[in-house]
Amino acid sequence: MALSTRLALPLRPALAALCQAAPRQHRGLSTPMGPGHTLDLGGIFPPLATPFSPMQEVDYAQLEGNLRLYASIPFRGLVVLGSNGEYPYLAPRERLAVVSCVRQALPRDRLLLAGSGCESTQATIELTVSMAEAGADVALVVTPCYYRGAMTSAALVQHYTEVADASPIPTLLYSVPANTGLDLPLEAVLTLAQHPNIVGIKDSSGDITRMGLMVHKTRQEDFQVLAGSASFLLASYALGASGGVCALANVLGAPLCQLDRLCREGRWQEARNLQHRLIEPNVAVTRQFGIPGLKKAMEWFGYYGGPCRAPLAPLSPAQVEELRGTFSANGWL
Repeated sequence: MALSTRLALPLRPALAALCQAAPRQHRGLSTPMGPGHTLDLGGIFPPLATPFSPMQEVDYAQLEGNLRLYASIPFRGLVVLGSNGEYPYLAPRERLAVVSCVRQALPRDRLLLAGSGCESTQATIELTVSMAEAGADVALVVTPCYYRGAMTSAALVQHYTEVADASPIPTLLYSVPANTGLDLPLEAVLTLAQHPNIVGIKDSSGDITRMGLMVHKTRQEDFQVLAGSASFLLASYALGASGGVCALANVLGAPLCQLDRLCREGRWQEARNLQHRLIEPNVAVTRQFGIPGLKKAMEWFGYYGGPCRAPLAPLSPAQVEELRGTFSANGWL
């Protein structure tokens, strides 16, 4: 059961003790100059699609089946209840049940990041505490956006500061302007990077200049930048990003982990060749066809995709053929 803000504060343990749970696995390219990271976010994280039955109920058996397949891929961890998890369409009880299900199936050496962002600060704190109780290692907190005009840099700094103060687990900022219509301002990110319980940002804007400045300006902080899309993963790594939360990893997880490895090893020509083959499929399952396209592509690679929850509609036969053609043209089918 979610706890109130008043009850959440006494639950907050020492941050250092919390971060000991996740061992450092990567060195080199993804680690900016400056202090070492207490929680290593280096690597690839698929933002899991939430499986639904034909009756549009969460299908936990199919979720567990997908998790068994993902276990053989060297992901750094998994993200649940992100944009690709149809988070806004899940009831609070479903959100917690999904986190619990994934936590039980996930090896302890892999991180579990869980979306807990709500429109109000109080609701975000309560859900974040509940996510921690359900087994999440990190809270992924999207920008509140309903009253977009009022979401000034000062308002967002206040929101995230209160959430991070109350959260019993580390907090990851989440900026996804394609969905929210709101970009977390750079000056707000730089201020929040100084908070001891804010460990980084998932930036899905695709603004490489902005991402480079984030890495550069926070190099003395315990703060990591994660690319929010496979389309600009290589460019993000070249600028010092730590990892990626990439929708395409639901479908092509192994190639994305290979790209991660090539970048870390400095094998840039091979990495560039692979990156080029990933751009069009990634655009197809994100900007072009969205979650219905992602779920359809998952089925071609042995995973359960299944239906989306209404009002998201399935692809038309013509769209399915176009999607298949995109994967085929780049050598994936």
